[in-house]
Amino acid sequence: MSKIDIRTVDVVKYITPLREGGSLPAIVKASDDFLYVLKFRGAGQGKKALIAEFIGGELARAIGLKVPELVFMNLDDSFSKTEPDEEIQDLLKFSVGLNLGLHYLSSSITFDPLVSIADALTSSKIVLLDSIISNIDRTAKNTNLLNWNNELWIIDNGASFYFHHNWHTWRNHLTRTFPLIKDHVLLKRATQLNEASQEIINTLSKNTIEGIISKIPEDWLLSESDSITPSEMREAYIEYINTKLLMIDSLVKEAEDAR
Repeated sequence: MSKIDIRTVDVVKYITPLREGGSLPAIVKASDDFLYVLKFRGAGQGKKALIAEFIGGELARAIGLKVPELVFMNLDDSFSKTEPDEEIQDLLKFSVGLNLGLHYLSSSITFDPLVSIADALTSSKIVLLDSIISNIDRTAKNTNLLNWNNELWIIDNGASFYFHHNWHTWRNHLTRTFPLIKDHVLLKRATQLNEASQEIINTLSKNTIEGIISKIPEDWLLSESDSITPSEMREAYIEYINTKLLMIDSLVKEAEDAR
């Protein structure tokens, strides 16, 4: 199993909410003195969004894309007690425990499809990755990409793997392609899809995928409303990703046709 190291830190200071995000993430300071964008387990899509964010981010990193460091973040119950805003107070209260943080890229700017730079191979890799993980949220309206130090960085993969919101039907998604790729913000620039698919196949080994899935905190996989066990969920994520890799030629064709 390929080894990936994910650090765990404690939240020591809540700084400010980021209100442009639907789930109200926040900038926080951690016990390592760095700033992070904290994604809360108590937000709208809950722990499943954290799982999608984590898997998508680490898969992107594995294929050589730029992703801010992801860390697990412990949040204790003291923050909700001193927060005056009721909405944020509730969010903090429901998020006590292990959350997910992305290293804060200070002075980064949101990717603008009209003016920002993105090379063809990087664009092609992002388009194919989003097809593999069924990410419905990288459109011109909401790019979830940053330019930082003249490089393209991937953030916000929480809308991926939407099959996991209903485990009863997850197998129905295994053989599907991803028609929504037609709305992808980088599709026009993705002119090297064949080269990108080769790179993805060469770097995303079964060991790498299993290593990423093994790091999902057990606590995030526990839910009274789910019909399968945490270990079955891990197997499902692994099977889903491997199945999509086996059909990558179909995903390439779909993206090329859409472009």
